[in-house]
Amino acid sequence: MSACAALTETASLGVAPALRAVDCLANNAAAGAFGRLFGTQGALLPALTILLTLYIAFFAISLLTGRSRIGVSALTPRMLTLGLVLTFATSWVAWQGVVWNLAVGAPDQIASILMGAPGSATQLFADRLDIVFAAIRQTAELAGGAAPAAGKDDSAFTPGNLMWIGTLLLLLGTVGVLVTARIALAVLLATGPIFVVMALFGGTRGLFVGWLRGLVMVALAPLFVIVGGGMMLELIVPVIAGLAADGQISGQSAIALFLVACVHAALMMMVMKVTATIVSGWQVFGLATDSRTDRASAPASVSVADAGAVAAVASGASSARSRSGAMAAAMQPVVVEAAQSRATHSTSRTVVDRTGPMAAAGLPPIARTRARGIGSRFRAPQPRIREMLR
Repeated sequence: MSACAALTETASLGVAPALRAVDCLANNAAAGAFGRLFGTQGALLPALTILLTLYIAFFAISLLTGRSRIGVSALTPRMLTLGLVLTFATSWVAWQGVVWNLAVGAPDQIASILMGAPGSATQLFADRLDIVFAAIRQTAELAGGAAPAAGKDDSAFTPGNLMWIGTLLLLLGTVGVLVTARIALAVLLATGPIFVVMALFGGTRGLFVGWLRGLVMVALAPLFVIVGGGMMLELIVPVIAGLAADGQISGQSAIALFLVACVHAALMMMVMKVTATIVSGWQVFGLATDSRTDRASAPASVSVADAGAVAAVASGASSARSRSGAMAAAMQPVVVEAAQSRATHSTSRTVVDRTGPMAAAGLPPIARTRARGIGSRFRAPQPRIREMLR
């Protein structure tokens, strides 16, 4: 805490010292919260033991009821999930080495690669902001404080007021966003082990997915702020160089500074919107599903399936009718001759069916026995040639 206390005392001297102090406090806060949650003397260790027992008990019940089986495909995902949860929920070394470094260090390294900075892109950007604000302060001092004297101009749109308003917008759009993102990232990392444990069960897995999406969104925000802010600083430097003219603040340069600061503030709002849009469509390794999309696509898929089934049934019925009609037409002379011979030599001893397609086609009725199968009612009746040829 001594190192963080020293950094906190110098945090008001500039943007770079403030970011260093926030990083130190965030790291200490996350480490302390982790130890109090699932550390050696953590308050939630009994709760973690109960949850792990329930997880194993539910899997055993699914094995007894036949809903699951013992195999590589069934055991591998469960064992991986259980191992990852135990590792990241109970080990600060693993949590700091993987989650903290990915959330804090990875965006900073990507920004360094994009900007071509030899070290930390965040610290380089903060140092450049300190230079810009120092130049604005020196310009205001050279121009007599940039504050109107009593009895002179009380308008709110004087060059000095526009310069300070633009500086305030630039300060909020850079330092404000960076510090807010770092504090939010520290809070999410401090409470992260709780949400990691929730990934064990399907009913609470959505909380883990939401936490991970929020963590990625807050981690990506400084990346876009640094890259976009670096471009805006290239536009601001020549404007600041032309602020002081003949011992006064140039109105044209003050308006240009105010305009660039407003554009930068709008850019930062767009950055937050873009990061939220990026993570909203992330399925988080298949753990998240969009229920709205499923509900929207379900009626359409059902209707298509129903239409296909109806078409298949209709085509099957029409083909069955066409086959029975063709067979009846082909066998009509043979059936008539067989019926005549049976009428002269013997009498029928079976109950006949005088309705149906055979009667409609002018053919003699077909004997109907009581032992006909149930499946015969789903197909068109066929003539029994052996019975008619007796």
